[in-house]
Amino acid sequence: MAVLVIWVLGAVGWGAVLAGLRGLRGPARGPALFAHTATPAGIVLLFSLLGFGSLYATIALTAEWWALLAVTGFRPGRLVASGGLGRLAAWIAGTAAAAWAAHWFVFHP
Repeated sequence: MAVLVIWVLGAVGWGAVLAGLRGLRGPARGPALFAHTATPAGIVLLFSLLGFGSLYATIALTAEWWALLAVTGFRPGRLVASGGLGRLAAWIAGTAAAAWAAHWFVFHP
């Protein structure tokens, strides 16, 4: 059941980030949308090449997306706006905390 929860949270987080990125304007919009769309397949491939399963990739991506949404207030474009370094640091710390919590939730029921 815990794995299903992680998958659902990952899908919802991916969709929420996509919705936030669709609000971007200017030349950065296309590359940002393409990179976000290609990220899940690329990360799962990377984790499989490193010898980890896709569950670890799903946990990492879910933590990253929800930490990004929390730090930017559901507007991912803010990450590169003013105060970007502080938000980047908060995103990294939030991702680490969320990944640890999700890992514990899945593997220590």
